[in-house]
Amino acid sequence: MAGIRFGVFQTRAVLIDDTQMIDIETRSGGRFPSGPMGVLAVWDDFVGWARGITANADDPVVDLAALDAPVPAPHAIFGIGLNYRDHAAEAGLDIPKRPMVFTKFPSCITGPSGEIALTSNRCDWEVELVVVIGKRAHKVSVDTAMDHVAGFCAGQDISDRRQQFADKPPQFSLGKSAAGFGPIGPVIVTLDALPDPHDIALHCAIDGELVQSSRTSDMIFSVPELIAYLSDWVTLEPGDLIFTGTPSGVGSVRTPRRYLQAGETITTQIDGIGTMEHTCTEA
Repeated sequence: MAGIRFGVFQTRAVLIDDTQMIDIETRSGGRFPSGPMGVLAVWDDFVGWARGITANADDPVVDLAALDAPVPAPHAIFGIGLNYRDHAAEAGLDIPKRPMVFTKFPSCITGPSGEIALTSNRCDWEVELVVVIGKRAHKVSVDTAMDHVAGFCAGQDISDRRQQFADKPPQFSLGKSAAGFGPIGPVIVTLDALPDPHDIALHCAIDGELVQSSRTSDMIFSVPELIAYLSDWVTLEPGDLIFTGTPSGVGSVRTPRRYLQAGETITTQIDGIGTMEHTCTEA
């Protein structure tokens, strides 16, 4: 297969081969565990094995809407604020001199489809490329940073602006960590499956209306720079996630401001990775 597409179906780690999925523990004869976090812990070994695996006739057809979060229990989740030039411009803010880092708590993680309960009338959308760490990284250089990446997935950094800006200075983490506020998926895609992993188109639509459309090449700090910067302060472990920032088009800086409403559908798409779809509900 061209690159590796790794997903989770009914809590079990699977390979996605075109339209079929392969149970990793079963096909590997127990060499790799059924749990996705266990596979991520031995990612390099897994990828070496997976490159020679193709679907059999009796392997089930994949239903992308039925997949779970490909990283259900990350050790840590890092968010990067104001990391697109077009987003900084729409917000009227200066380009940051170093990455603006916050955290999302792991309990916010959810899969690539389903419902998201809004916590107030000021919840916002943020399409993001999410980096999945595949090998421990501590004080790594920009030049070697990508060696520590398992792959990318799509993400939504759902943000309750009422909580985020309830006081001065604002605080980010709680308003971005309610249950369901960290959708990721539909799969992890290895970098060799992407034409250019540093220039990827990403889009967000609300009820079919395109509200965000940009490319990761507009990032202020690239993925290698983010990994190097974070790893200078903390140790990144396999399965850790980096939400790399959102482009222009969020609701909180529109005139008039626009926020998510119960009944609306959020469609998140990243070219070469896939699409997620979530319906908003009342809390």
